[in-house]
Amino acid sequence: MRSAIRAMSSRTKMTIFWLLFGASILLAVAPPLYLAGSGIDTPILGIPFSVAYWIVDALLATGAVWLLWVFENIRGEVGEEPEEVAV
Repeated sequence: MRSAIRAMSSRTKMTIFWLLFGASILLAVAPPLYLAGSGIDTPILGIPFSVAYWIVDALLATGAVWLLWVFENIRGEVGEEPEEVAV
């Protein structure tokens, strides 16, 4: 698995990240989904659906950022500073 991540292009890595993180953003700004769910009284693991919706959204965003960190850590990109351009 590590060799596949190391061989992965930077573009593929960022595409995977933005698909997951973008889904989280869409969930956060899509009021029809939230408003449709806010009237549901069905508890999910004892939590009202409207609260579970935001918890799942937060977990998706956190998971996307964590996965990006894992990928960059495996590829040795964590802690790299961009080169400064002399002006």
